[in-house]
Amino acid sequence: MRQQQIFERACSLIPGGTQLVSRRPTQYASGVSPIYARWAKGARFGDADGREFIDWVSGIGAVILGYCDDVVDQAVCDQLRQGTIYSVNHELEVELAEELVELIPCAEMVRYAKGGGEACAVAVRIARGVTGRDKILFCGYHGWHDWYLAANLAPGALDDHLLPGIDPIGVPAALRDTALPFPYGDPAELEAQLERHRGEVAAVMMEPLRSQWPPEGYLEAVRELCDRERVLLIFDEVSTGFRLSAGGVQPVLGVTPDLAVFAKSISNGFPMGAVVGRRDVMAPAASMFISSTYWSDTIGLRAALTTLRELRRRDVPATLKATGQTLKERIRQAASATHCPVRVSGLDVHPQLEFELEPAWRNLAATLYIQEMALRGCHGYPSFYLNAAQGDPEIEQTAAAAKETFALIAAAVEDGEAGLRARLRCPPRGDAFRRQVR
Repeated sequence: MRQQQIFERACSLIPGGTQLVSRRPTQYASGVSPIYARWAKGARFGDADGREFIDWVSGIGAVILGYCDDVVDQAVCDQLRQGTIYSVNHELEVELAEELVELIPCAEMVRYAKGGGEACAVAVRIARGVTGRDKILFCGYHGWHDWYLAANLAPGALDDHLLPGIDPIGVPAALRDTALPFPYGDPAELEAQLERHRGEVAAVMMEPLRSQWPPEGYLEAVRELCDRERVLLIFDEVSTGFRLSAGGVQPVLGVTPDLAVFAKSISNGFPMGAVVGRRDVMAPAASMFISSTYWSDTIGLRAALTTLRELRRRDVPATLKATGQTLKERIRQAASATHCPVRVSGLDVHPQLEFELEPAWRNLAATLYIQEMALRGCHGYPSFYLNAAQGDPEIEQTAAAAKETFALIAAAVEDGEAGLRARLRCPPRGDAFRRQVR
């Protein structure tokens, strides 16, 4: 394939070959799945070898309306003709802030960034500055910055939150024990850590959910613990974004943090991020050195403002829920018809497939699934990031592809591990994220 040749060129010029771990070929069926896109529109993209795919990854979650959405792209094009960055500010900064404050329960003031990891770093800086404390307790994935990777100065701390075996090369040793993980769904363990580090913890940062609903009462318990210990609660909503509601997850969960972080789907694929929070927490940031030229770039601001308005106008969360419900049912039917040992679970807006096999076989089955779906024009993981451009044609094609793929997997399983390996045209996928937050 031509794109394999492109990737070989990339590896000689770009450390790791890609800018994002989730775009490495080893995340999919290497040698079969697409590596380089040439175009995208709606629910689909074309790769460098001329093949077309339904994209069930939706730009790693950044695309919520669909690729090249006409309304958002037109707004961005109009803005381009007026300029993208200036020596002074632009009113769009205020307009977007007003929109976010209207939509998000915890939002009273706003700061911007250009990506999720960067926005998380800003939130941590604010929390430390406001409280005068250094330690952060966290659960989930929060980007690549030193504050977070410092957890792995104690080897293996991030194994269930990021990637197993990440070496914190380049992270100052002095940051050891400043970022400490806690397991999702266990308020007693969080309570123990807060007591162990009483008076030292600036914030609890967590993904409130990902693809499964949190245990009953869990987030309420986290909120109570943070209040009791006078610790700030930060929700990282970068991955969940605005798929559950136009106000993020907070209106759905009924739990309000002190700060929240957004990126990805806030702007339908244009670089943009935001940190929002209570006035008394955010206002002191005016005295902190948190500053960047491109945070007020009008392209991200215009894309975000337009995307958020379109989410409400089109009632995108309702559309995604309906799409997910239909998709899950059709895939369940395919699994049942083929007797494939796979369970369909997850939120309606983020369905998941779980192969009910021996642990050593699961990754083989997942790789085989990715491979066979790609051969049938469906790009993705054993999970689905939905966007509003995915509709009946995409569901029909995916359901048909899943039925054929599940039949192949079911036949392979009869021959055990050897049967799964024999049907792979690629190495088993690696570098897979293993998240505490499901």
